[in-house]
Formats: sequence, C-alpha cells, structure tokens
Amino acid sequence: MHTTTNKLVSNSKKLIIPAAIAGAFTLGAAIFVGNGGVHAAAFTASPLDDHSVSALTSLDQAMESVASRVTPAVVNIAVTSKGQQHDIADSDDQLQGLPPGFAQFFGGRGVPQQPQIEHGIGSGVIISPDGYIVTNGHVVDGSTEIKVTLHDRRVLSAKLIGTDKLTDLAVVKVSANDLPSIAWGDSSKLQPGQTVLAFGSPFGYFQFSVTRGIVSAVDRPNPYSDDPRKPGGFIQTDAAINPGNSGGALVNSHGELVGINTFIISNSGSFAGAGFAIPSQIVRSTAEQLMKHGKVDHGYLGISLNDVTPANAHFFNLQEASGAIVSQITPDSPASKGGLHTGDVITQINGQKIANGSALQVAVSQITPGTNISLNVLRDGKPATINLTVGQFQKNTDLAENANGDAPQGGKLGLAVSDLTPEARQQINAPDELRGAIVQNVRPASPAEDAGLQPGDVILEVDRHPTQSASQFVDRIHQNTSGNDLLLLVWSRGNASYRTIHPESQNG
Repeated sequence: MHTTTNKLVSNSKKLIIPAAIAGAFTLGAAIFVGNGGVHAAAFTASPLDDHSVSALTSLDQAMESVASRVTPAVVNIAVTSKGQQHDIADSDDQLQGLPPGFAQFFGGRGVPQQPQIEHGIGSGVIISPDGYIVTNGHVVDGSTEIKVTLHDRRVLSAKLIGTDKLTDLAVVKVSANDLPSIAWGDSSKLQPGQTVLAFGSPFGYFQFSVTRGIVSAVDRPNPYSDDPRKPGGFIQTDAAINPGNSGGALVNSHGELVGINTFIISNSGSFAGAGFAIPSQIVRSTAEQLMKHGKVDHGYLGISLNDVTPANAHFFNLQEASGAIVSQITPDSPASKGGLHTGDVITQINGQKIANGSALQVAVSQITPGTNISLNVLRDGKPATINLTVGQFQKNTDLAENANGDAPQGGKLGLAVSDLTPEARQQINAPDELRGAIVQNVRPASPAEDAGLQPGDVILEVDRHPTQSASQFVDRIHQNTSGNDLLLLVWSRGNASYRTIHPESQNG
C-alpha cells in the first residue's frame, strides 16, 4: 500500500476509537440521581417516519441512481513509465509548470534508487462502447505500459491513442465491445451551487469511489505558469478530489459528463475543499480529435489578453466591466492581418458573448484552424466588426493568451525608469521594435510592487498614450495631478498586459 494511504488509514484508526467511546456515553444510557441512589434508564430512540424524512430519502435515491449509472463507466488506470522527465511518482513536482499549492492527483508509487522505472495510478472515463477512454495527459505521459481496471474487475491492456499537452487530456483504448459509457453534458450551462458528483480512484487504492458536492465556481483561469497559452475555463468544485482522481469524471445530477478532474489546490497534497475539472466543452472536442486524428489542431489568433474590470473599464470608454482586452498582437499573426489593434475590447466571437479573457482563450483554442470568424469589438468605446481567419497553433507561436492582473524609485508609483538602451534590450531579450521605458527599481510595498511590476519590465503606454522614453513616462505621470488611477501597458518577459495602478496620495 502506498505510504500516503498508509498514513491516512493510520490516522483514521486513531479517530475511530475516541468516537466509539464518545458514542457509548451519549447514546447508551441516561444517568440520573434520585432518592435512594443512582439510577440508570436505558432508552432507544424511535426512527422517524417516512413522511418526516421524505426529502432526504428522495435525495439519497436520486444520488444512488446517478452513481449506479456512472460508476460502471469509470476506470482505474495503472501506468508504467521510464525516466524522470515526467515524474508520475508521488512527489511535489509531478507536473512541471504548476504553481506552488497545485497538486496533481496521483497515488503514484515511485521505486527508490530506481528512477528508470516508475508507476502511477489515475482514473479515466469510458466515452464510447468500443473502448475509448478519456483521461488526463499527465496520467499517461511517458507511459510504456497502460493497464485499465474496469468496474467488473477485468484488467485490460490499453493503447495510447493520443495526448494533447495544451489541455492536459489524453485518450486510450482497450480491446472490448459493449462497454458502459457515459453521456456528454453541457459544461457551459453549469452554475455555482449546482450539485455535482466526482468519480475516481483516490490514492489509487480506493477504486470506484464517488463524492458529492457543488459547483463552487466556473471559468477559473489557467494556473499553469509554464505556458500562459494553455486554456483555462476550469470548473471549481468542493466534491472531494484526491491524488488518484486525475482523469476521473465530474457529472451533473443527470449523470452527464461535465468535466474531467485534473488538479487540486492544497498545502498538504490532499483535498482541502478546492478541486478543479476541465470542462466537457473542452474535453469533448479534444477527445473527438484525438480519436479521429491522434492529435489536436488548436486555433490561434496571436494575441495576449486582459479581463475588463471595474478598475480599468473607464480607460476604454466602456459602460460595463465585461469583455477581453487585446494587450499585445504578434506580428504577421491572424490578429495582425485581420486588423485587430492593441486596446480593442472583444465582446463577442461569432455572436457568442465573451465575458473575459479566459472565455475567449477557451473559445479560440477549440476552433478549427482555417475557420473564418467574426469578432465584435469596442475600439475607444465605438463598436466595430473584425473578420479574420483562425490560424493553427504551433509550439513556438502565441495563442490567445490570458495575461490577467491589475497589476510604476520614488514618487507616487514607487519605481525608477530609464531609456531602453541597446544594452538593456539585449539583457531582457526585447525585440527591436519594442519602444518604452524600462523599469530599473521598484520600491517595496509601493503601488508598483502591488501591481506586480519588476525590474526589467518595459512600460509601453500610460493611459492609452505611447511612452517611448523615460522622459515621456515621467511627463505622463506628472500630468496626473489629481491622483487618479493610471493604466499602464507593460511588456514583461515577452508578453504585454494592462495594469491598473493606484498612486499614493503623496510623493515619497
């Protein structure tokens, strides 16, 4: 048994004994003192009638019905792999690029002193009767052997059909027919508070488990620090998810697949109330392409994005805080050729409303390259329509990136800037066409630090006005005599994003 599982079992045994003792005192007898000594009167509480608990029993029956239908379509996946580049053993760095606090879901069993051979455990969902199974890409990444345990306890060898690193999804196939499969649900209709069930094999030991909870939130942004091009849109749930649940099903009250469990946020590595699933909107289209072609072609615009927020909306002459702000455009990209401008606010794509940058990012990634699309934009508050052709995402190109953040020595902003010299440009690997003021120092606990500015960042605009030198930047800041918020366009490590800055009331 895996060491993590041993620890959990051990802890549970320690808790069982005190609980049993407490039960003996609270449920066993009523003790009272009367004339002539101490008397004990045993009693048994009578059960509630059906009418009193009808709501609870109806809920139980509904959840039992969902579980009985879904569980046969959930599988346990055991993987053998070679090498440490993609470590599926139980460690803190199971998947490169996840920020601190994000734990992937393996009940892995690494082999000490033998890093060449590794074993991992995850979950999967049967999506067709002829044996196609969807799971997380990190569950099967680097695999040399895949074994699938079905609900009827049969263990079958599986073939890897394909993986998609951008979405962290994969499809494997077993040679079998007439398997129980799960129906697709529409994740775009999920609402916070809605009941969901999570299925999988927590810790790789407790196979075919089910937990119940609610949708805590939808459209959570991409947490992957290694690649901002990876789409977000994650479903957050408080249905208990633990290591080993990766690739398992998240279903709605109709038993429809609305998500694939993929990561948790936890200081301990175990469930702490926040689990996340890839929405079926992404899972279905990715799985279908993998089944048909063995790979996925993602759409590509060549832009970076910010969310519209109440803090920055007025800088773009917007009446409501909704939409995705174009903060950077890659030269010779579909966005550049189609006429998009930095500062455009995209409100719709093919008539579908875009609430924020993450929503646009997800939508673009699922569009087939070569497709003609129509974007509704607001340019300085005035509506416009942009028609362009979606390109194909390549490893070394930019997708629609969501670079969110309300993120300027001295003065009201707490920073020092200088001209972007050829030497400085070389140090930060800035492109030749980049023009702006480079940040030299940032004062601790200043508005600039609060906004996430760092030495080496380049300020391109102040309040939508280009800033091509340090003196222009200073002039723009001095014009803000009323102390209003400032909107900066900042280039940082190859990506530009808008930052809303709240100046201090006094110079310092």
